[in-house]
Amino acid sequence: MPKIAAFPKAYMHALCKDGTMKLSEWFKLAATLDVQGLEFYAGFLEMADESNWPVFRRQVADLGMSIPMMCCSPDFTHPDKAFRDAEIAKQRRWIDMTHALGGSYCRVLSGQRRPELSDAEGVRLAADSIKACIPYAKERGVTLILENHYKDDFWLYPEFAQKMDVFCALVDALPSDGFGVNYDPSNAYIAGDDPIALLKRVSKRVVTMHASDRYLIEGTLDDLRKEEGGAAGYAKRLRHGEIGKGLNDYDAIFTELKRVGFDGWISIEDGVDGIDQLRRSAEFLKSKTAQYWGTR
Repeated sequence: MPKIAAFPKAYMHALCKDGTMKLSEWFKLAATLDVQGLEFYAGFLEMADESNWPVFRRQVADLGMSIPMMCCSPDFTHPDKAFRDAEIAKQRRWIDMTHALGGSYCRVLSGQRRPELSDAEGVRLAADSIKACIPYAKERGVTLILENHYKDDFWLYPEFAQKMDVFCALVDALPSDGFGVNYDPSNAYIAGDDPIALLKRVSKRVVTMHASDRYLIEGTLDDLRKEEGGAAGYAKRLRHGEIGKGLNDYDAIFTELKRVGFDGWISIEDGVDGIDQLRRSAEFLKSKTAQYWGTR
């Protein structure tokens, strides 16, 4: 049966920018959700000090949870090999971080969709870079997971493999051993794709999932796609919201995942309005997984 983890979406600025929240505070809040794990982000300020890594692992374990997943954003589509080599080195450090925390899954991305980059060249560059990281991860018991991502907060351009056909081409270029897919249904909408159609193409490769729901604050999805090509940061039109109340069809999603035998981690990428919203999302997911996989 899948396990539920939580990600501190509402507290990212406090944990990654101004330091007004400590990870220990987040851990205690998350312990009230009755979830089994916490997804970590490589950019948490306190993660810069490697001596903290085993401390955080113990703190989370003492609260009855684990740290199964690491969220990070390598940029493997840069044309300069030295730049890509530096990104591979970063990814290997994030793998070390995941291993030290007791995690089993570390995210990779393709990189930015630079205007001069062809699909074939982008797939080649990203696949070669990810392949360079897989043996290192396997030695540490870590599986690399590629997300159908939208855009890192600090990138100028959106994800190279944002759209379904390019994402699937990259997945097909990578081995099954030591690598899998982190499926995010909400991101498919932004790419102009049907999230269920995407899931059915990659469901046998899915090992983890980001659970979220998306809403547009203003305008339409077409408006979003017109403006996101060269704006740094996350789209201001877009908002995460309570799971089960947005665009995603979780019955269709879980029907397909159950069909292929999925039993991995589902991380809640939600709760932008605070812990109460996150708690409602967690309850929705616990109810839905019990419906499709039975009780724990």
